[in-house]
Amino acid sequence: MSLTTQFYTMLAMIAMGSFFGASFDTYNRFLKRSMRKRWIVFLHDVLFWVVEGLLIFYILFLVNYGEIRFYIFLALLCGFAAYQALLKRGYLVILESAISFAAAVYKFMLKTLYNFIYIPVKYIFLFTQTAIIIMGKSMFMLTLTIWKVLFWFLKGAALPFQWILNGFWKLLPKSFKIFVDKFFTRLKGSFGKIKNTITKLFTGIRKRK
Repeated sequence: MSLTTQFYTMLAMIAMGSFFGASFDTYNRFLKRSMRKRWIVFLHDVLFWVVEGLLIFYILFLVNYGEIRFYIFLALLCGFAAYQALLKRGYLVILESAISFAAAVYKFMLKTLYNFIYIPVKYIFLFTQTAIIIMGKSMFMLTLTIWKVLFWFLKGAALPFQWILNGFWKLLPKSFKIFVDKFFTRLKGSFGKIKNTITKLFTGIRKRK
């Protein structure tokens, strides 16, 4: 390995050490260990260390094709120490500012969607629903009114025919009236018998089931 490659490797590992410190603080900021169950914290910790290890090895592979030397670990420790001493405070301020900004943008987007999409759609739906209900009631009342007027009109128009039929019925012989009454009485009795037979038939079918 040439001196140039070793120098680039040192710089890359120092940068990765600082990056690891920033990643660790970011990870702890979002994890909130005290609010999580132990097995969830353990699982997240394992995933974090695996991802960080793979990322460091990938950078090392790009710089010196993955050759591991003792000074690489020293460079990582130096980078991490430099982050803790010089960069941590400023990074945490930037991180909190970025989180606050993202939260503010998120709330603004929610309010915008609520005020300009949800509220108009809600009131359009309510207006449409109310209009349909009012139109339906109006059509029902109009139809009912027309039917009542038509019924009274037909009833009034049928009165002369009813008077004529009543007069004609009075003029008929009494024997014919008695015959008609008996005929309709028998017809009514026949329909009653048919109804009773059908009822008994269905009752028997149900009992067999």
